[in-house]
Amino acid sequence: MTTAPIVARTLGTLHEVLSHWQSTGVTYSLVPTMGALHDGHLELVRLARTHANRVVASIFVNPAQFGPSEDLARYPRDEEGDLVKLTAAGCDLVWAPDPAAMYPAGFATRIIPEGAALGLEADFRPNFFSGVVTVCCKLFNQVAPSSAVFGEKDFQQLCVVRQLVRDMDMPVTIIGAPTVREPDGLALSSRNRYLRPEERHLAPALHEAIQAVARGIGAGADIEAETLEAVRILSWKGFQVDYVAVRDAVTLGRPQGARNFPMRVLAAARLGNTRLIDNVPA
Repeated sequence: MTTAPIVARTLGTLHEVLSHWQSTGVTYSLVPTMGALHDGHLELVRLARTHANRVVASIFVNPAQFGPSEDLARYPRDEEGDLVKLTAAGCDLVWAPDPAAMYPAGFATRIIPEGAALGLEADFRPNFFSGVVTVCCKLFNQVAPSSAVFGEKDFQQLCVVRQLVRDMDMPVTIIGAPTVREPDGLALSSRNRYLRPEERHLAPALHEAIQAVARGIGAGADIEAETLEAVRILSWKGFQVDYVAVRDAVTLGRPQGARNFPMRVLAAARLGNTRLIDNVPA
């Protein structure tokens, strides 16, 4: 019989549990989430379990990473369902603060990242990565995990968090988990539930388009020509394309010269009212 995780809603409760673990030599890994969990999140929990004795999952819809016109109020929330899923996945502790606990009265510090945080998503969501690294810094300080697991679906975010940890000398290992997909290739996302049936039928075309770009540049084709063709095809199918881009898989800089380093094809596009992102190695 599986045991439900402990749920901590205050820093006092969180630190009481973690202090006991630390005093007995227990190692633990963190899986940061915003809730509305799907199988992709649960794979992060399972992967975290292979890197530590215990798993802590955070559930916090972070207002700092939403812009004025974005869907903070509309973002799906299902804590009861999330706890059932986390129990089945073997999570040991859930850190579920409310916004006032994470950002108390007088909170006035915000991290402004550059490097991997410039361009791509930042061109369309200017406050996003500042909100991400600020809350990740707080989570790493609050939980003090030996490792933290992030999904590769949000590949730029993964690169930005790795940069944060490296630049700020944080003693936490960042682990990237492969994207979990539906059988037709659509990357799992909490926002997929917003897709209308006809949009859901079209949605896998985003993955197909970036796979075609990866194959093309792998065969030596011109990067700009391949990305422009992907944009053309997606637009013809009804997507509003924000970007299709090829980047250095570590720095997210634009590829220069010889292609003798790992690259990533990244894309973001709207289908109706739903914004989808995806990426594949190249």
